This record gives sequence, structure tokens and C-alpha cells, in this order.
Amino acid sequence: MSIKVKMDGDIAVVSIKGNLMGDKMTDTCHKKIKDLLEDGQKKIIVDLSAVKWMNSKGLGMLMACFTSAKNADSIFKVASASKKVKSLFMITKLNTIFDAYDTVEEAVESFKK
Repeated sequence: MSIKVKMDGDIAVVSIKGNLMGDKMTDTCHKKIKDLLEDGQKKIIVDLSAVKWMNSKGLGMLMACFTSAKNADSIFKVASASKKVKSLFMITKLNTIFDAYDTVEEAVESFKK
């Protein structure tokens, strides 16, 4: 699994590659988001296009990132989730909590509105 951060103006796009199955990388991913927030980042998009699957620990990590962002008065969005991951969001009702977009580009544009 890998995590990369790319800036698009004042928006941090965090791209995750691999499965989110509760291994050490979920902790690393949450820490990366928290580091961005501590550095004053106010707009974060998590790009899930390279995440094929996640379990409850992966979902928990995304929820923890969302909560950390909210507590820091920042905006957290997810983008490009696969059909399997979208179905998990629906089953767990996280689709009612996360601000989710089909593409990173759509998520970036949403900040401009």
C-alpha cells in the first residue's frame, strides 16, 4: 500500500493505493491526514480510485479521518471509490456522512462553488 499527497491549489489530494484492511497502513494513512490538519490544511480529498477493497478497520480509519478534519474545522471529501467500496458506504450508511464524488476532479470543483 502507498499514500501520496498532491496539492491542487489549496486542496490536498491524498491518493491511497492498495486495500484498506486494518494493517499498519491504515494507521499511516490516518497519521498522514492528521499531519496535514496539524499543518493547517483546510481542504482534503481522499482519492480511493486505487483501493479495491476495505474492511471495517478501513472504514473506521476513513471515519476517524473525517472526525479529525471536522474537529479541525476542515473539509474532508472522498472521491473515485470503486463500486464495491461505494456499496460498503451504502450498507454502513457512511454515504450519508461522507461528501463523496465520482472523480477527484468533481471533488476539486465542489470546493470552488
